[in-house]
Amino acid sequence: MIETTTNWFAACRVEDAVENGGVCVKCGDEQIALFYFTRRNEWYATQNLCPHRQQMALSRGMIGSVGEDPKIACPFHKKTFSLSTGECLSGDECAIQTYPVKIEDGLVYIGLKN
Repeated sequence: MIETTTNWFAACRVEDAVENGGVCVKCGDEQIALFYFTRRNEWYATQNLCPHRQQMALSRGMIGSVGEDPKIACPFHKKTFSLSTGECLSGDECAIQTYPVKIEDGLVYIGLKN
């Protein structure tokens, strides 16, 4: 079994995050959408690239819930994705990449695998 290492990078300070919304964070050449779902007191990170339009836009989408599953709706075509798993909730075969998030000493960290 191959073990993967998570590299954590500081994305922003907690107080700089958008409440009940998203922000785009750049890590090297990668754009990551970071979401602070204050109603649930939860943090999520996904790829920022919309798999349908191939545009960096998911961080500008609206967050909500489908049952207990938190979701993001693309601002262009309203296709929805699970913030927990990345699964498309609109019936399409595509999915988005998700990343772990942790909070330490007032900073928001996003984890990337090696």
